[in-house]
Amino acid sequence: MAMATIWASKVRSFLTMLGIIIGIAAVIILVSLMGGLTQQLTDMFDDLGTNTIQVAIMSRAETKKVDPDEMYEFLDENKDLFEDVSPNISVSGTIKCGTENESGTATGVSEGYADMKRLTVEQGRFIQYSDIMNISKVCVIGTYQEQNFFGKGNALGQTLKINGTVYTVVGVLEEKEDSTSGSGDDAIYIPYSTAIKMNKNSTVSSYILTAVDEDRITETTAVLKQFLNQKIGDEDYYQVISMKEMIDQMTTMMNSMQTVLVCIAGISLLVGGIGIMNIMLVSVTERTREIGIRKSLGAKQKNIMMQFVIEAGTVSCIGGVIGIIFGSLVSIGAGKLLLDSLIAPSVVSIIVAFTVSVAIGIGFGYLPAKKAAQLNPIDALRYD
Repeated sequence: MAMATIWASKVRSFLTMLGIIIGIAAVIILVSLMGGLTQQLTDMFDDLGTNTIQVAIMSRAETKKVDPDEMYEFLDENKDLFEDVSPNISVSGTIKCGTENESGTATGVSEGYADMKRLTVEQGRFIQYSDIMNISKVCVIGTYQEQNFFGKGNALGQTLKINGTVYTVVGVLEEKEDSTSGSGDDAIYIPYSTAIKMNKNSTVSSYILTAVDEDRITETTAVLKQFLNQKIGDEDYYQVISMKEMIDQMTTMMNSMQTVLVCIAGISLLVGGIGIMNIMLVSVTERTREIGIRKSLGAKQKNIMMQFVIEAGTVSCIGGVIGIIFGSLVSIGAGKLLLDSLIAPSVVSIIVAFTVSVAIGIGFGYLPAKKAAQLNPIDALRYD
């Protein structure tokens, strides 16, 4: 009966469903896109290492510094908390090979940096401990430098100049992105001891450490801060950043933003519910004589109420299904266009959206159904 009534007034029924369709579709789209964006950012941080801790030390007096030897000694004393450490020294200047030259940056690191940052050496090798001890002039380059200066597969054993100093290429990293300038493949790594000598400054202002256990990251950072306080004396002169804490903060922020956006989208669901209530009240008025006939033939209040509640629920249910289909298609298309990844709504979000749409129909259809059920049969039969 509900389907027959809806089909008899197709245009009016569709316009009634429109608020539900828009509301459900908006919720599906927002939840899917926010979930996809959160996952994309989380994956990006995962590539950097979720157990990674970065230390930045601001320039101060010569006595207020942390030497690499002191940091390695601290690591040996806390092997239960820290897995590895690497100084991180940037050397900016001119990168030259033959007649080709460009501005760039080389980074001085330790032999453990590749494992810490999950770098894969495709050709040759990475920086070794002997390179650091001997202050060797060797380098490991990304695929951007390989293709730009030497050509694919021709870099090993070749030389390039960094600020006029000749370095021998001992390794080429695996391509991570698109081998363009400024991408993750635009990288040059040299021994940190060589970088210190190039900068003519023994002060190291940046370190990267990896924690043994991600679940103990709070304790790990606390021990590190205590050590830095002893060496530097003022926490205003250093900064400790944990990747895991950054991910947790980012996830919390994204979830809060998602909640706000879903609440805003939910307003259209409320409007859709009011539209259902309005059209059902009109329907009750139009079908007063029908209700009177049913009651005179023995229909009880619960039968009349059930009839109109089911009709309202059916309208909302059909609108919810259309909204879910439309929202899912838009989510997949928008994900491919905006985030360049396949984003599909989760089963949980679809079930919740469908349940909410049915609940709205039943909830907002209750009042008109109750009004219809309470009509006096004699008055209803007399209604013209």
